[in-house]
Amino acid sequence: MRLHDLSPAVGSTTGIKRLGRGIGSGKGKTSGKGHKGQNARAGGGVRPGFEGGQMPLYRRLPKRGFNNIFRKEYVIVNVSALEVFEANTVITLELLLLNGLVKDVKENSGLKVLGEGQLTKALTIKAAKFTGSAKEKIEAVSGTCESI
Repeated sequence: MRLHDLSPAVGSTTGIKRLGRGIGSGKGKTSGKGHKGQNARAGGGVRPGFEGGQMPLYRRLPKRGFNNIFRKEYVIVNVSALEVFEANTVITLELLLLNGLVKDVKENSGLKVLGEGQLTKALTIKAAKFTGSAKEKIEAVSGTCESI
């Protein structure tokens, strides 16, 4: 295969519309723009959301909610997912990321451990938050919960 052999996949490209080239083309005379009016003129048309001077919908509806800039995002993991580690392992967010147990880690994210499932090994878990049930299950198998 060479560069001159490459071509786009069948159906992925379409030819350009040749406007104003006679009535036989189906796009002759007015080139598909109809007769007169703002949209038929050069540079014509209106911006998105414009309703002809009427108060637009985005201004008629009330504003609602806000984005809290101080919100803390948490990456969650269940205790059942921690079964893959060997006993007495120190588990951090970085270790979970390396093992593919968590994804979409944003900057300044904290780790939150939830209590879904069972845990049979003693582990040391360093996380920002633990649910009550998660803490009970970890400490029931002689593990430790460290809040960071």
